[in-house]
Amino acid sequence: MKKGTNNDEYIIKPAERVMRLPPYLFGRLNAMRHARRQKGEDIIDLGMGNPMDPAPQIVIDKLCEAAKDPRNHRYSASKGIKNLRGEMAKKYARKWGVDLDPDTEVLACIGSKEGFSHMCLAMLGPGDTAVVPDPAFPIHNYGVILAGANVITIPLGNDQAFLDTIAMVCERLFPKPKLLILNYPHNPTAMTVDPGFFEPVVDLAKHFKFQVIHDFAYGETLFDGYKAPSFLATKGAKDVGVEFTTMSKPYSMAGFRVGFVAGNKQMVDYLATIKGYYDYGIFQAIQIAGIIAMRHCDKEIDAQNAKYQIRRDVVCDGLQRLGWQVDKPRASMFVWTKAAEEHLNGKGTIDYAMDLMEHAEVAISPGRAFGENGEGYFRIALVENEQRLRQAIRNISRYVQQRPVRKARAPKK
Repeated sequence: MKKGTNNDEYIIKPAERVMRLPPYLFGRLNAMRHARRQKGEDIIDLGMGNPMDPAPQIVIDKLCEAAKDPRNHRYSASKGIKNLRGEMAKKYARKWGVDLDPDTEVLACIGSKEGFSHMCLAMLGPGDTAVVPDPAFPIHNYGVILAGANVITIPLGNDQAFLDTIAMVCERLFPKPKLLILNYPHNPTAMTVDPGFFEPVVDLAKHFKFQVIHDFAYGETLFDGYKAPSFLATKGAKDVGVEFTTMSKPYSMAGFRVGFVAGNKQMVDYLATIKGYYDYGIFQAIQIAGIIAMRHCDKEIDAQNAKYQIRRDVVCDGLQRLGWQVDKPRASMFVWTKAAEEHLNGKGTIDYAMDLMEHAEVAISPGRAFGENGEGYFRIALVENEQRLRQAIRNISRYVQQRPVRKARAPKK
């Protein structure tokens, strides 16, 4: 810096891709939660889908054993070790009837969020466009933006009208969209689809020459006998797209950071190229533990889903008594609920979530954080035990009862 230069004039600017990002609302909420916990307040955190239940004991034991082997302390393969990819291919065949080549059609990621972000970087650039339903898990938008591409949002759906909207966008937009991003069971809304839904999606992709990324993170977190269909089980799906899965939810291995992409060989290879420059893969002991999980822990998935289903019922029943609109989801670890208008008292969901944390000591996610169509709704994560969830409902109910309700204005004569 030249002598006499004012320090206030020395400004460091980020890249344009960072400037394009909106404020991360969850960061604001997380900072508030942390500050209040530092003060000794018992905040019941239902805001993040961060499983609090432990991973299966057999997985933990294998992790400890493998971590002691110095051979696993070296760099691993960025695409995942062969046996891990092979086990995922076997799982797809066993659970969804999908035949995958583990060498060319499966790749391990440092969590599906990392894989999705780098897939956007591999597939998109300035001038490209991705179609993203609204509301959406934030990275579905931000991954596109960070790649320098544009987002076209459409209202979320699972019916013919939704498919017609995709077709309309493709017909009217020039240049045509390059990617369609889907997510069923959906985060945050828990919306599901039935077998056959993806068939016209594949037809549209082939007709309009776009690729599909399907986020299947909650494909094994299921209730009431529902079975979520895999996109890759659809005829022709591997010709047009890929599917992301994760070990975070079904095996309660969120902190392990193990995810997968499977499907189209070219897209998998493009991601492998990007990852080859960015990372050296997952700690090999964790990959070995992941093999054990997929090989031996189907019963543990069922047991975990039974826990989530009980928690779902506790939350949904409590919210219905509160007067909030809610349908019991068939999948995911979330409840998506529309708050009573008189309870919001004219506030948006972001401000109301702040109020609940401050006055009810409960953290939930505001729907607006997931897109414009999420306004008026809240996402509640089923990560706490039944007792804590009941306490959270009591806290919200007490806050609602104590808070004055703004009376509606009388219509003008």
